[in-house]
Amino acid sequence: MHSFHPCWSCCCLLLFSSLGVQGSPKAPSAAPEQVHLSYPGKCEPGSMTVTWTTWVPAPSEVQFGLQISGPLPLRAQGTVSPFVDGGILRRKFYIHRVTLRRLLPGVQYVYRCGSTQGWSRRFRFRALKNGPHWSPRLAVFGDLGADNPRALPRLRRDTLQGMYDAVLHVGDFAYNMDEDNARVGDKFMNLIEPVAASLPYMTCPGNHEERYNFSNYKARFSMPGNSEGLWYSWDLGPAHIISFSTEVYFFLHYGRHLVEKQFHWLESDLQKANQNRVARPWIITMGHRPMYCSNADLDDCTWHESKVRKGLLGKFYGLEDLFYKYGVDLQLWAHEHSYERLWPIYNYQGCEERLTSFTLFPRPWSAVRVKEYGYTRLHILNGTHVHIQQVSDDQACEDHHQPQVSRVGTAVMTPLSSR
Repeated sequence: MHSFHPCWSCCCLLLFSSLGVQGSPKAPSAAPEQVHLSYPGKCEPGSMTVTWTTWVPAPSEVQFGLQISGPLPLRAQGTVSPFVDGGILRRKFYIHRVTLRRLLPGVQYVYRCGSTQGWSRRFRFRALKNGPHWSPRLAVFGDLGADNPRALPRLRRDTLQGMYDAVLHVGDFAYNMDEDNARVGDKFMNLIEPVAASLPYMTCPGNHEERYNFSNYKARFSMPGNSEGLWYSWDLGPAHIISFSTEVYFFLHYGRHLVEKQFHWLESDLQKANQNRVARPWIITMGHRPMYCSNADLDDCTWHESKVRKGLLGKFYGLEDLFYKYGVDLQLWAHEHSYERLWPIYNYQGCEERLTSFTLFPRPWSAVRVKEYGYTRLHILNGTHVHIQQVSDDQACEDHHQPQVSRVGTAVMTPLSSR
């Protein structure tokens, strides 16, 4: 257990953007669509999981190699699972998952997925590097919607230019994946394919995934761990990244036990992460609904005793004390359809796809507020510094921030500008 300076608290970043989609195939087909990647987790370094959809049962195979053209000499087989949407039409389709193993770190691979009944086009990805001694670059956003894809063209261009090693999508997909008997989900997954088939697309659930007990979210994405993507963690360079569900605090009819189960998992994972601080000094969390915000609405984060911060009934399984106790360095949130970066804060003390308005006057703990469409570039430079850049798709880049973390028996995080 660490002891912390009274003024220590985590740097919080609230990330939001809205993008957009809309349909479904004309006839059942074994041709793969909705292709996307994910990282299987710290138990499988040198691996990558490929997930796709077909409309009829078919074998699951990925052919891959190092050459852009010509034969793809390597093969991997996987599994296929039927999924029945909860809508009135009970639409059925098939989710395929294949994990590629023993990949060479940092090497670019070419692949296609499917079977003799139908193949996808060729995609490229770069295998993640192993170990803590490299500098990952990530694109981070939340609330990627169906009607207003303002930031997506730039994100596609960035991906083609090789600017990122992974994507963090902090909840809320498509608005909503279950809409129109899950056809909106189909179109959304095809919309993000140019990005998600080239980079590990790591997710957490948001409130818009709730329908049918988050079934579309659980079925469509392939995250590490055994919680159907509700909570998991993974290592990337000098960072330990934890994804969790804020939604267990709000949709209690799916089981109050999920709040307790996730909380105990989080504490165990944070304990292990702290024991590994020398190798991976950064602990980063991502969850959909923030503890704090200064938006002009009545969302949970505008209330002093927010459920995510203080827990059920204001005293059970709150996350702020837990994250404070174990020294979480950076928290990534979404939900508010705006960008807000907070100063380090603890206990209010500081040392629809339209943009959400802010209160007239910023709170003392609010460092930067941007009511524009965009997303965040997060560069984990090394074990002491990260660089955060907010990209606006209404104007130019709006916010550059480079926190550093220094530990001499305690965990302290302050902006470089104040040192």
